[in-house]
Amino acid sequence: MPKEAVLTRPIKLSDVAKAAGVSQGTASNVFNRPQIVRPEVRERVEAAARALGYAGPDPKGRLLRAGKVNAIGIVTSDPLTYFFDDPYARVLMSGIAAACAEQGAGLSLVSAVNEEKLAWNIQSAIVDGFILLCIEDGFRLVELTRERKLPFVALQYENRDPSISAIGVDDFDGARRIAEHLGALGHRRVAIISLQLAEIQVGPVALADVEKAVYSGTRDRILGYLRGMESFGVDPHTVPIVETRNDSETVSAALDHVFSLSEPPTAILAMSDRAALIALDWLRAKGLKVPEDVSVVGFDGVPEAERSDPPLTTIAQPIERMGREAVAMILEHDDAPRQVMLDTELVIRGSTAPPRG
Repeated sequence: MPKEAVLTRPIKLSDVAKAAGVSQGTASNVFNRPQIVRPEVRERVEAAARALGYAGPDPKGRLLRAGKVNAIGIVTSDPLTYFFDDPYARVLMSGIAAACAEQGAGLSLVSAVNEEKLAWNIQSAIVDGFILLCIEDGFRLVELTRERKLPFVALQYENRDPSISAIGVDDFDGARRIAEHLGALGHRRVAIISLQLAEIQVGPVALADVEKAVYSGTRDRILGYLRGMESFGVDPHTVPIVETRNDSETVSAALDHVFSLSEPPTAILAMSDRAALIALDWLRAKGLKVPEDVSVVGFDGVPEAERSDPPLTTIAQPIERMGREAVAMILEHDDAPRQVMLDTELVIRGSTAPPRG
């Protein structure tokens, strides 16, 4: 092609067809179904494409025209680092990634702490559907995603809305069972290191605040813990409850508080394995032995819990299975929403023992 005829705009398939002297349909076949094109014609079209700098049809455009991009968006309102820093999220993503790999599907991570940015990210994501990590801000994630009119599945969603496909566990029952384990060992002085009940507060909370919790998963776990201890004669109003952000700073502050009480706990009910692992480090730094001086339990069943010192007693959620089920619900989407409740398992390890004395 003469130098003055070189195109400065993006090269299209029609440009290649014109330069090769073939129809656009024939040029398209060269890139998409080369076996049906005569070798000499295929070579002429490929030579024209090389001369023009045409790399081939845009796969995104082809997939969009077909109405399917074979990718799933994973959405959280937390920063992108949450997918890599949080033990629960890592196991969940492992299950999602494995299921996607088996189906030949891609993944798109969607997150932003700014609501306007998150809304834009959800609207612009090129995916067939979304998996929502509704640990926090579940209502906001659901409403933003509804606007895309694509299939979505909410994990650990706070609201039992029959119009929404969701996967979760019975938080109350799991919490009750692990509290009963402590009660059966003889513990009567326990403290609850809680996840957030609402978006902005941390610190000690009263029992009346629990019933008004924004996050029902947090509320249900607290009520489950209290019910389990109540069956051993413990008055729920006497159990210290401290709200945290599930990070080292606020969990450590919560432990500072409960161990400064006139009757410190003989057992810690941590609402996540992450908080429980932080508690193990805090207690070790204070010269307290687990489980000889204090028993500690978690909730999640992440791999780190099995490898901790001592290994952590916990309620194990089928986290990886949740990810796999969510992928299947997106890729095998039908119009009928489904709610799936999976079982939890009490896993007793070395972080719990009868209290001294």
